[in-house]
Amino acid sequence: MATVTVEVNGRPYAVGCADGQEDRVRSLAGQFDAHVRQVAGEVGHVGDLRLFLMAGLLLADELHEAKLAVSGPPAAAPVVLNGAGAEAGVAEALNAVAARLEKIVLSL
Repeated sequence: MATVTVEVNGRPYAVGCADGQEDRVRSLAGQFDAHVRQVAGEVGHVGDLRLFLMAGLLLADELHEAKLAVSGPPAAAPVVLNGAGAEAGVAEALNAVAARLEKIVLSL
């Protein structure tokens, strides 16, 4: 298991990850940091825990909207690309990213 130091809202955090996933963790932390800084810019500094919670909620909202965009309206026929259910693959990938984000946030 590798350890990566990431910076969120100007503070360093050591995060454990699988070997070979260091760059991915840094990238995800960068995205999370951007959301935390956005929230801090809008509401001021209200403590890291609250900023992280609000940023996490923003990310959850984005994930929810992305899932809705992939699944389309309830009455829509499933979209099939290249003979495979593209929706299922994208939804599975989004779920995997959400699970990784949850693990990262829990380790902070």
